[in-house]
Amino acid sequence: MTKIRELFGYSTGSTRDWKRVVAAQKCPFLGRKCLKNRKSEPDVAIGTCTVTHSQRDVVICPWRFLERQLIFTDCLPLIRHEAGNELHLIPEVGIPGGTVDYFLATTRDRRVRDFVGLEIQTLDTTGTLWPERQRFAQSKGIAVKASDSRSAKAFGMNWKMTAKTILVQLHHKVKTFQEVNHHLVLAVQDVLLDYITGEFTIAHVTDARTADPLQIHAYSLVSAPGTGPSLRLARRLSTDTDGVAAALGLQEEARVELGVIHSALEAKLSDRTVLSL
Repeated sequence: MTKIRELFGYSTGSTRDWKRVVAAQKCPFLGRKCLKNRKSEPDVAIGTCTVTHSQRDVVICPWRFLERQLIFTDCLPLIRHEAGNELHLIPEVGIPGGTVDYFLATTRDRRVRDFVGLEIQTLDTTGTLWPERQRFAQSKGIAVKASDSRSAKAFGMNWKMTAKTILVQLHHKVKTFQEVNHHLVLAVQDVLLDYITGEFTIAHVTDARTADPLQIHAYSLVSAPGTGPSLRLARRLSTDTDGVAAALGLQEEARVELGVIHSALEAKLSDRTVLSL
């Protein structure tokens, strides 16, 4: 049984014209060609969204989280959006402390009125997924290199490094959001959140409180009969800068004026960033 759970956005257990799916290399969540390419073959997209590991479905691609724009609409209660305003979704905005994956901003006359930041973190893998991916392709009648399908190379999940990396990044960024009294949302899968809370002592983590600058949205992958996995918000937690710092013992400062963030967002506003719900 294949350990590839989703390939190019489709459940591997579904009936598809897999030759056409693999040839098209399209990511349905991005609406374009998959951006995860093989280093040795830049024109070949890997396409693996989700794998099965330890009997659980684990998301390994951050763009998989863009399904139905759910992670963005779940952030709406955290901003003051008024009738007549526009919603803009702005990717990859640099602020003191690092680059934030997305900002959801409410604007009027292209001036920012309020915003929330959003970070996506999925699991990193160890080893290589390629042989497993190619064996699945071969099972669907797609020609692959014999060396790929026979390869015994395996893959694993890099739980510890993934968890520590996101905590370090959050420590830098949450300080900035706390200073300007705004929210940063971390969107993760529930299996990763379980690992983080089990392995790290994160002080002050509680059921979601609006007063906390860091909001954690944990999503489950739920499969209905006859369909592939779908995202569903499972838990909401929150904490503050001290809560993240307690896990790592870091003490860096990240003060910034609110106007700096507004300027960075407004410089990127355009018709293309308007969020269509």
